[in-house]
Amino acid sequence: MNYIKHLNGVFQQFAKDGHLNPTHISLYMALFQFWNINRFPETFFINREEIMRLAKVGSKATYHRCLKLLDSRKYIHYMPSHNPYKGSQIKMLIFDTTHKQDVNKDKTGDEQALVSNTNNTKTILKRNKPRLPKTEIEVIDFFKTMGWPAVEGLKFYNHYQAIGWKLGGKSKIVDWQATANNWMLKAKKLETDTAVSQIKDNLRTSKIKDYDQPL
Repeated sequence: MNYIKHLNGVFQQFAKDGHLNPTHISLYMALFQFWNINRFPETFFINREEIMRLAKVGSKATYHRCLKLLDSRKYIHYMPSHNPYKGSQIKMLIFDTTHKQDVNKDKTGDEQALVSNTNNTKTILKRNKPRLPKTEIEVIDFFKTMGWPAVEGLKFYNHYQAIGWKLGGKSKIVDWQATANNWMLKAKKLETDTAVSQIKDNLRTSKIKDYDQPL
């Protein structure tokens, strides 16, 4: 994906679109930055607080309203999540100054007007093929976008790097981000269970007392 051509194309469309204001453009650029950090995957997870901070959007209502408009104007495809431990997903629709972009808003569907040939088809299939992270930085960045500290991402990377990126020591991981999401869910549950256990321990009292010990 040529991001320079993409940005030129999308800004040309911004200039012609009277439905947008500076907040929409700021939010789009924040999403573009997350897309860039994740190395331009077909879809990627986002963290609302991080996106709002980066886009300088202070209101949740404004954030959701702008996301929905960018979706309806065919700049992005927004896939909201109702799971508190799993972020919403975004698909950035491709813009290119050398290819005509389908921007007829009266038409339905998410069709992109790209040149149809064998090379483009192979490129798209290759881009959609699941892959493993190239470095620990890619994993750490993903964990940060999901609201987790860098050390948790590093623990995840070191664990699966040591066992050859396999599940149960047998099956090769084909979607490391899905595996990372399961890791976060288990870590959250373990954290909750530990907190509950500590509360129970603090409520226990011993019947054997040593009155030689100071209060």
